[in-house]
Order: sequence, then structure tokens, then C-alpha cells
Amino acid sequence: MDTLHTAHLLLVEDDVELATWIEEYLSARGFNVTTCHRGDEAVTLIKNLNPDCVLLDGMLPGMDGFEVCKTVRPDFINPIIMITARDEEIDEILGLEMGADDYITKPVRARVLLTRIKGLLRQQERFNPASELPLSPPAASMHLLQFNGLSINELTRSVHLDGESIKLSSNEFDVLWFLASRAGEVVQRDDLVSHFRGFEYDGFDRSIDLRISRIRKKLNDSPQEPFRIKTIWGKGYLFAKDVW
Repeated sequence: MDTLHTAHLLLVEDDVELATWIEEYLSARGFNVTTCHRGDEAVTLIKNLNPDCVLLDGMLPGMDGFEVCKTVRPDFINPIIMITARDEEIDEILGLEMGADDYITKPVRARVLLTRIKGLLRQQERFNPASELPLSPPAASMHLLQFNGLSINELTRSVHLDGESIKLSSNEFDVLWFLASRAGEVVQRDDLVSHFRGFEYDGFDRSIDLRISRIRKKLNDSPQEPFRIKTIWGKGYLFAKDVW
């Protein structure tokens, strides 16, 4: 069964005509779509419904989409796609810094939106702890990375630093696991973009960089001179082994 097409999407869009069109398009492709038109209402729905993916307009009454994203992101781990009429680069960066996983501008192209949704949901679906059978201790240890005070458990999708639980979004966890499982190696930015975004790095996409920036903040890495997840200029990133 293709669980992508049984996913529950929350669409937050104040343009009623556009919202109706998007809802009908996605519903016709098997998605379960809930729609609301206000930012403050969206915060409540996200907390109560825990949708598989949120499609979030930037300009909303009650609370704008950027503030909605910032408000819910500490506790909401599923993907958020910002959809906005504002196409300035600073708005894209702001949305991603607030915790969005992707960003598209209006006018919305149906196939692009569908592709972005499917891509993020496939990342979510790659591992589903509830569907796994219990593993033997040796097998379970293959899903645990330990670096002194940092523990990353792929089975439970949990991260602990010095005994404290660190709340990461699903996509932040995926990037952290990808880097940590290659600890001590330089991971090319091209490989990260290709793996998580599904296309070759064009020199402009900032989504992975900003995702790593959010991970650094949560893991108490220095934003000015990161020493835990290092930037290797012109190449990519290196997850340090012995600094945790």
C-alpha cells in the first residue's frame, strides 16, 4: 500500500479560491486534506491533529506563516512547506530559519507542489519505528550512534546530549544521522542536496545549510565557529567525533 497517498495534509491558505483548488487537486490524488484560513487557527490544528505535512502560506490573518512555523516547530517534527507570494531570497531564508523544510512561491504549480510533498513524505517513510519487529541487541546496536555525551538512536528517532533529550524535526534528524554515520569524513554538500532534495546542487539552494544551522543551535555548537559540525569551505560538512 502506498502510504504517501493516505497522508493527512494541513493546508493553511487565506485565499479561499486557491485553497479550494489545492485541496481538490490533492484530495483527487488520495490525500486527506484539512484546510484552514488563519494562522492562529493553524497553530491549534497542528498541535491537535499532528498532520503528516503542513502547507503553510506566508501571509495569513491572525498570525503570519513565519510566526506559525516558529511557534509550532519546537514540538512538531513533521514537514512544513512554506507557500507564499513573496519571492525575495530573504523571505525564503527566513522561512527556512523558522523551521520550514521547503519553500515554494506562487503562482503554485500543481506538479511541483505534489513532487515536493511526495519527496518530504518519502523521507518520513524511510523509517517507521512502529512497523519494525523487535531487534536482537547486536542488530539494535547498528541503529545507535554514541559520541561521548551524544547519543543518536535511529530506531526511536531520538537524540540525547549530556542526558538531555534534544527535540529535532524529522528532517533535521535525518540530516544529523546522515552526517553522524559518516563521522570524521567530509560529506559533500552536493551529496546532501542530492540525497535529501532529489536534485543536483545548483549553488543557490540553502535548505540543507539552514537545516544544519538549526541542528547546530540545538546541539550547542558555536554558530560563529562551529566545532561539532564543521563547515569545510568549498566542500561540505564534517561531523567531529571527539568533541561531544
